Amino acid sequence: MILERYYLACLAHASYLIADEASGEAAVVDPQRDIDCYLEGAAKHGCRIRHVFLTHFHADFVAGHLELRDREGARIHLGARASAEYEFTAMRDGEALQLGRLRLEVLETPGHSPESISIVVHDPDNDEHDPYAVLTGDTLFIGDVGRPDLRASLGWSAEELGGLLYESLRDKLLALPDDTLVYPAHGAGSLCGKTLSTDSVSTIGVQRLYNYALKPMSKEQFVRIVTADQPDTPSYFTYDAVLNTKEHPTLEETLERELKPLSLEEALGLQAAGAAVLDTRESADFEGAHLRGSLNVGMGGSYATWCGTILDGGRPIVIVAEPGRELEAATRLGRIGFDSVAGYLAGGMQALEEHPELLERTERVTAESLAEQLRGADPPLVVDVRAPREWEEKRIDGALNIPLTHLAERAEGELDRERALVVYCTSGYRSAIAASLLKRGGFGDVADLVGGLSAWESSQLPTAA
Repeated sequence: MILERYYLACLAHASYLIADEASGEAAVVDPQRDIDCYLEGAAKHGCRIRHVFLTHFHADFVAGHLELRDREGARIHLGARASAEYEFTAMRDGEALQLGRLRLEVLETPGHSPESISIVVHDPDNDEHDPYAVLTGDTLFIGDVGRPDLRASLGWSAEELGGLLYESLRDKLLALPDDTLVYPAHGAGSLCGKTLSTDSVSTIGVQRLYNYALKPMSKEQFVRIVTADQPDTPSYFTYDAVLNTKEHPTLEETLERELKPLSLEEALGLQAAGAAVLDTRESADFEGAHLRGSLNVGMGGSYATWCGTILDGGRPIVIVAEPGRELEAATRLGRIGFDSVAGYLAGGMQALEEHPELLERTERVTAESLAEQLRGADPPLVVDVRAPREWEEKRIDGALNIPLTHLAERAEGELDRERALVVYCTSGYRSAIAASLLKRGGFGDVADLVGGLSAWESSQLPTAA
């Protein structure tokens, strides 16, 4: 048996290649949209990908099931409750797919979504009776369970799905032997849960002991716990969940259309017509100089997630990137279904060398300098763009909390355009995004705290809680 895990850190997404080496048959579970890694993995083992499973219609990324179908002729398998535009095999509870000597048995485990399934891997060479592993999708994570509130806009209440999740976990997954390995579809950093572990694999027995959501409790208690304190949901989540049910162009087709160089004149024309200019450089480079009105989401962090949060996927996007990184920028947007890239600025910032009138910069302030300004007669307003839970735990005293996920909608009503603003987060990644949003929105006097709260604390400056 071959069972290989592929981890996409920027989306905290895990996918799996399962194969029977003797027969050469392979399946991929929950693939990312750019599929070359699976093709290379299968080729390395002398296997061919014949099947692709989606444990559910993912909300945080667009899966690569259509790509594997078109490139490899793979058969798509979904849970029996799923409905999709493309042809697929509906897998009911207890039904199985044979891969040589391996058997992939489907358990219907609704809760995170109504069509969710888990896949039990049976390997007779390892154990003739007990399963080897279970691929749990977003039903069971290591240290957490899938959130049940992501389908509200599609007609499913969090309480209804939470009740189904309670039953799926206890009646299906906890019925497996304790030494069954657990391989989930996400790790720490994913917004599909709230306390996911950094571990890549666990067992049913360990989760039974230590996972808070698997402790003995009533269904009512469980629903109350798993629906409380969930992080904000990016606006693109519903879009992606629906897109995963649709027949749509593959990533290869999309990139072939999108990756075209634009002259400065063309980029400015698109911007004037309403396109978003997305500068993907690191914050220090962006804030040193950038095209006026552009937004900064650096590729060094959770690039796709934040692009999906602050950008309108229906509007054209003009990419500004370090030369040679345009493909990466567009590919990572494509992973969340943002297929509206109009092109990239040819030469990146070099195209603006002779046009200083088009440039602007964002002031960067150190922790010591900010502390001095706050002691002055006319202090700036400090805006903390972290999540409320982070703000409650520790913050700069007097800071106003407006989470980055809500900054665009709340800035006009809660911030004074005549007052100097300083934005901060934990490290500086989110605050750079926030500063670019505010400046594009017409707030002129905006500074970014270099290094965020971490730098503030390193300078031995006081915090409030």
